[in-house]
Amino acid sequence: MPTFTALTTLPGKDPAEALGLAMEDLIPEPTGIGVFEIEDGSGLWEVGGYFTEAPDQAGLALLAVAYGAKPFTVSELPETDWVAKVKRELTPVSAGRFFVYGSHDADKVPEGAEALLIEAAMAFGTGHHGTTQGCLRALDRLANNGKVCKNVIDVGCGTAVLAMGAARIWPNPVLASDIDEVAVDVAEANVRVNDLEGRVVCLEAAGFENPEIKAKAPFDLVFANILKGPLIDLAPDMAAYLTEGGYAILSGILNEQADEVIEVYARNGINLINREEIGEWTTLTLQK
Repeated sequence: MPTFTALTTLPGKDPAEALGLAMEDLIPEPTGIGVFEIEDGSGLWEVGGYFTEAPDQAGLALLAVAYGAKPFTVSELPETDWVAKVKRELTPVSAGRFFVYGSHDADKVPEGAEALLIEAAMAFGTGHHGTTQGCLRALDRLANNGKVCKNVIDVGCGTAVLAMGAARIWPNPVLASDIDEVAVDVAEANVRVNDLEGRVVCLEAAGFENPEIKAKAPFDLVFANILKGPLIDLAPDMAAYLTEGGYAILSGILNEQADEVIEVYARNGINLINREEIGEWTTLTLQK
């Protein structure tokens, strides 16, 4: 089945969201619509639609004029076996002692590595993204410095690769939570395939808002690989749920956003001890 995209940009959140809503009335109607801020300081927003039939270009042109957007660019995407594509492009990644790989690369696991298997179909958050890789490297540094964290949680865990990394090197069970039910299911599947059942406990939760999380608090290590906005919102709770001397490993932060996150956490008594840039992303290690 062919897939068509229609993309445009325009200044301002409100008009962009209004344009996205107006696109729902197109015939043929889009199967999905996305509205995203372009994080380059330009103030521009991208609005896009996906279609299984060629979209009404005249209708798109009228919407662009009505909402002050650039003319839509319409493209037909080739049919792609995405899992096969990911398998071709998803090469193994080393991050300190950790080696993240798909089963198609099982023969490449180095002897002595802490190997974490994430299948290509569940590839988001595998370690190939600079944020996840940075967090694994930060975890490796803590362990190399002799730290043994006994009560760990991965907030916004995605595939649970960070929680599994901690469970591989330290003896106590690790919590992995995500606000998204599908992510929790993916995390549980990854835990099973890595033989870590009972060592990583996966929960559905927004931040720390779960009875099991609250019962196990405070934590001496919290991972939060999410985004700048949620990280800033989480800072007061992070201070409340960390032990004195406990660590927070934070990522999902663009390099130019890092100073703001550091400042907010410092105001909450959680101070920077290490920062690392990988590509356009920064990973922070902080201590309460």
